[in-house]
Amino acid sequence: MELQRTLILIKPDGVERQLIGSIIGRFEQRGLKVVGLKLVAVSDELARKHYAVHADKPFFGPLIAYITSSPVVAIVLEGPDAILAARNTIGATKPIEAAMGTIRGDYGMMVGRNLVHGSDSVENGKAEIELWFNESELVSYDRAIDGWILEK
Repeated sequence: MELQRTLILIKPDGVERQLIGSIIGRFEQRGLKVVGLKLVAVSDELARKHYAVHADKPFFGPLIAYITSSPVVAIVLEGPDAILAARNTIGATKPIEAAMGTIRGDYGMMVGRNLVHGSDSVENGKAEIELWFNESELVSYDRAIDGWILEK
């Protein structure tokens, strides 16, 4: 298993519904480590960069309006095969189709309000983390000694 990092965003609906702790707990219970965490008022510029791949789609405008409507929680998770582990924990994009026991299956109802974003590949994870976090905002966890490495 490859040690990876992934970006997770708890979207405005998850923040507004006060599901932050429950959602983070799901990832921690899975065995993923939180190595970056912050509450962000998303700017239009950041939203457009993050969702640039959807710029030509009809839902782009509403998507930007939604993600900038309320704070989001940005999280960097680390662990073995973190991308797949996180995506399986999140569940299918359409909450009504997501399996019970997943975040979207347990808490979600609509595609436009599906609570969480998770990186879909190692490459996108790296790019998204760089977009949302400075290196100084991340900590390291050394599994060899089973402890945190805090560098100033």
